[in-house]
Amino acid sequence: MASAVDAVGNPIPTLAVLMASSKHIGAPCRGNHLNFAFVSSGTSVGSILGSSIMENMVPLKDVAPAATNTVNTQFILLEKGSITQDGKETTCLALVADETASVHFQMWGSECKAFEPGDIIRLTDGIFSYHKNNLVLRGGKKGKAEKVGEFTMLFVETPNMSEIHWARDPDNPKKFLQEAVISPHSRIFPPSQ
Repeated sequence: MASAVDAVGNPIPTLAVLMASSKHIGAPCRGNHLNFAFVSSGTSVGSILGSSIMENMVPLKDVAPAATNTVNTQFILLEKGSITQDGKETTCLALVADETASVHFQMWGSECKAFEPGDIIRLTDGIFSYHKNNLVLRGGKKGKAEKVGEFTMLFVETPNMSEIHWARDPDNPKKFLQEAVISPHSRIFPPSQ
């Protein structure tokens, strides 16, 4: 544990994990550990990312499949798949995470080139639903994804919310409940060893 000093000269314990990758210099390291970068103890994730985090932000562990664009969240892009063209549709699948979970994030059109590993993205009015038999978080037609920072964010890779089997709630057919874990981590973007 390294230490820093406050304005008066008192030591401040600092947690430091170097975030580097052979693929992308400065991109987040991935593996079977908690990931972080140079943050003083006692500093909240909200203060690291900026005080403008909306009160209705939902952690990724709390997203559930829905037919409406109601997901407001913030995450770091860990890994990005190749860009594919299907007719007029340009898409790219990515692995994103926050301090509670990870999920597959479907990017569309210009988003595919706008975001890179290490980018911190705020999704407003997003949707968590099936696209081509894959459960993904995406902006959809009404949502908006924007870069709000890079590299410094607490994240975990498990559970992966896209790797959970969901079933309709018998008491409320408009809601889904977690039924079973298919895989604790992404099968599309497996963790590096």
